[in-house]
Amino acid sequence: MEKNQNPGLELSTAMLIEAARRRGITVDILDAEDNFIRLQKDGHSEYIKQATRTSADTYIAPLIMENKEVTKLVLREQGINVPAGIRVKSADEAMAHFENFRGQDVVVKPKSTNFGLGIAIFKNLQCAGCFQQAVVQAFEYDTTVLVETFVPGKEYRFLVIGAEVVGILHRVPANVVGDGVHTIAELVAEKNRNPLRGKGYVTPLEKLRLGTIEIAFLSEQHKSINTIPGAGETVYLRENSNISTGGDSIDFTDAIIDDYKAIAVAAAQAVGAKICGADIIIADIKAKPDASNYSIIELNFNPALHIHNYPFVGQNRHVDDKVLDLLGF
Repeated sequence: MEKNQNPGLELSTAMLIEAARRRGITVDILDAEDNFIRLQKDGHSEYIKQATRTSADTYIAPLIMENKEVTKLVLREQGINVPAGIRVKSADEAMAHFENFRGQDVVVKPKSTNFGLGIAIFKNLQCAGCFQQAVVQAFEYDTTVLVETFVPGKEYRFLVIGAEVVGILHRVPANVVGDGVHTIAELVAEKNRNPLRGKGYVTPLEKLRLGTIEIAFLSEQHKSINTIPGAGETVYLRENSNISTGGDSIDFTDAIIDDYKAIAVAAAQAVGAKICGADIIIADIKAKPDASNYSIIELNFNPALHIHNYPFVGQNRHVDDKVLDLLGF
């Protein structure tokens, strides 16, 4: 990976700037802290914030995607699979439905969220106290919380630009692989020495953390930061697979059949989005899509570009150039 030539900017914005300059486009950094830039060439001018917020999208499209309940409604109307579930306005209301979800695989999440904040997943839900705690935590991020059926399979991020899927990633939750010698804390420190890892979206990958969430998740596995995993044993530090919390990105753009790419494009078009990150759970990426094999769990209005150009495993998809194409440069 080339060095970020624009320190202080998020990597996605820095990438877009370099791609623009290669095309002879004049770049003005209007507000570095806000990653707000202007591109100009031959009388054509475009304002861009955080690499993917552009004039190509209407004002309402991001608002639809931000509201997960409205997103589900719109997608369901288009015949696109989304998880079944309920919305609640209080912890008491959620607890009144607890018995309906007991024994099921369940996801609890705020109605409007990003970066995986406030989301909890339960397999074979039995613990009422744990469920209540997850609901209370979700309410820290919104006044409405969704309780949904957990969809089995692997999660893939489809990046839609225009009417095309330009990149697909499978994001693996933050993890370390044991060698039978070093502790989890030591393995985390070693993995964080990789120059691709940093903090604040200025590098392709984020550093792994050992905070309260990670320590609690290790405890659920009867492990601590001082545990020495066996050689070849993968230990996950978090349930969620976000790159922002130390996850690994693996490129699947050429491995997934076109049927799912068509669904991602249809989902983006349903909400009127030109740039969109579609998170799709797929059980079998080689099988034709049906109600039992896939579900869209989220659409993202400000998807990261850099994760597709610099995956942990896989090739550079040059998605920054796709944004410039979309904007008419």
